[in-house]
Amino acid sequence: MRLWSLHPSQLDVKGLLAAWREGLLAQKVLRGKTRGYRHHPQLQRFQKRQDPVAAIGAFLSAIYLEAEARGYHFDKKRIVKFSAASRARIPVTRGQVQYEWKHLLRKLAKRDHARHKILRTQKPKVHPLFMVEPGGIADWERPSTT
Repeated sequence: MRLWSLHPSQLDVKGLLAAWREGLLAQKVLRGKTRGYRHHPQLQRFQKRQDPVAAIGAFLSAIYLEAEARGYHFDKKRIVKFSAASRARIPVTRGQVQYEWKHLLRKLAKRDHARHKILRTQKPKVHPLFMVEPGGIADWERPSTT
């Protein structure tokens, strides 16, 4: 499960679809509708929120809006608590954003060369749910060695 801190506009088609699918799974977990993934480290920052379902709803809403902007039709009704703008933003460390950015660029280098060529000269943008603060890679991240 990868719940990107990066803005959905920077994801390729596969990444956007995966973010939607995995966000919906996270929503299901946070609602107590499944036994699997309950302790997945990517969920920690949502579980710490006063209203975890609203937080994942804000996460999914940004993905939905990006999909619509690209002409894709995701089912908005699947978001339990739709929120185009969340008032309770979640902190994300600068180190985490940089880690995810490098991770995304590695993925794009393999599966979407055109998008990789464009993004590798840009700086990462952050998902509107998150606010950047100083720090390294998040404690819940499981860094890959590749």
